Amino acid sequence: MEARDFITYMKQFNNCLQKYFPPKDTWTPADDALYKPDDLFRIPLKEGYEMQLKSIKYTFTYQYTNNKVYQNFCKERNFSPSDIQTLDDLEKIPIIPDGFFKDYPNGRNFAVWLGNIFTGTLPRIVITQKNPTYDEVINAFNQAGMAVAYSSGTSGRHTFIPRDQRTFYASEYAVAKSVMNMIYPLWDPQMYGYLLMPNPKKTNVYAGKVCTVYFDAIQDVQVAIDREITTDLIRMTMTGQKGIKSTLVKYVAKRESKKMIEKIISWLEYHEKTKEKIAIVGAPYILSFVMKKLEKEGKGFDFGERGGVATGGGWKAYEGGRVPVVDFRKQVEKVLGIPQKYCLDIYGMVEGNGWLVHCPEGHYLHSPYSYYKSLVLDDEYKPIGYGEWGRYAFLDSAAFSYPGFLMSGDKVRMLEHCPVCDRPGPVLEPEIKRAAGAEIRGCAEEVRRMLSVDLSKD
Repeated sequence: MEARDFITYMKQFNNCLQKYFPPKDTWTPADDALYKPDDLFRIPLKEGYEMQLKSIKYTFTYQYTNNKVYQNFCKERNFSPSDIQTLDDLEKIPIIPDGFFKDYPNGRNFAVWLGNIFTGTLPRIVITQKNPTYDEVINAFNQAGMAVAYSSGTSGRHTFIPRDQRTFYASEYAVAKSVMNMIYPLWDPQMYGYLLMPNPKKTNVYAGKVCTVYFDAIQDVQVAIDREITTDLIRMTMTGQKGIKSTLVKYVAKRESKKMIEKIISWLEYHEKTKEKIAIVGAPYILSFVMKKLEKEGKGFDFGERGGVATGGGWKAYEGGRVPVVDFRKQVEKVLGIPQKYCLDIYGMVEGNGWLVHCPEGHYLHSPYSYYKSLVLDDEYKPIGYGEWGRYAFLDSAAFSYPGFLMSGDKVRMLEHCPVCDRPGPVLEPEIKRAAGAEIRGCAEEVRRMLSVDLSKD
């Protein structure tokens, strides 16, 4: 097959994902900044930063006007839309603390809380239970057309984000486009995929749910975790809860996880013979277990440049140990034969719709600067310059249904541009740490705990 030029490649990709585009007559500056550029990471800086200013100012104004909770937060800090005139003014936008979306009640009051932090007009929500669980409330919202999802940390306290369908589509499109931009020319709609995450149709865990787009981007996707994942299950595994129920959950998880690894290996064996392109997407610790078993059995593959791996979070692959991303890439190349340039990590979080992706040349995390602004904050939560370690924060113009101006619990160092490749925008150094006192979390951390505690002992 003749190699496609990049413009043709992205046109084909956009054709596959047409349902993720809002109607053209409703586009805002935020939509322009996300959907218009062919490559989010190669926009000339002047043009990219003009988009950033317009898009973030637009979304901030919308949130300030339509979200009373955030408006009051900004008024307490004497900041309003009229204070944004230049690019530098964006750094003055009031940042929401990372614990904000964890501070919620339970039962029907949880539904009220979700409604209060939602920006816009809620659809009609019908909750039939007298004292509903978190999952029952979320399902009621989602049955009404929303896309509420959550993540968690070691405390077992969930982070809930009330996305409407438009914001969720923007988030899905953004992660797919970011990866497609970086992994060119590998992607093809006829390739085969394996999702190392929960089935998006059977969970509201954001790391799984956002991967729905994967099923539209390529023709055939197998799912590693094809069972219902609930908030109670995540809470039990994240907090190390004891008791008969927890023991049973761990027993079932161990048994099913072994079957899962065998299925993935069988899939790899089949597709090595077909010569088709493959893409493995999701939690790196699952692939680590697969490769560990293959090495133990003296097996390996040679997929070469017809294979790609895109991982997200969950780097604490074994209890008490950490797999550095550079070692993981080397293992992928050694065991699967997939070159390191096609083994990329993605950095994102449940609160945001911006996705930082490794460049294939140097594996630095590139920020999509047209609609999203990455920030690093000092101990007093003030923005600091390039090259210094601090707390990661971001301004997200794609967050239409909630205020997306947030601080995380991650510790990062940002550089003005990549020291290896020629993409012009800012990057984070590859290794992300947790700030002192911050609980462990990440795209795949909660699911990792559910599966890996017992497997790591084998």
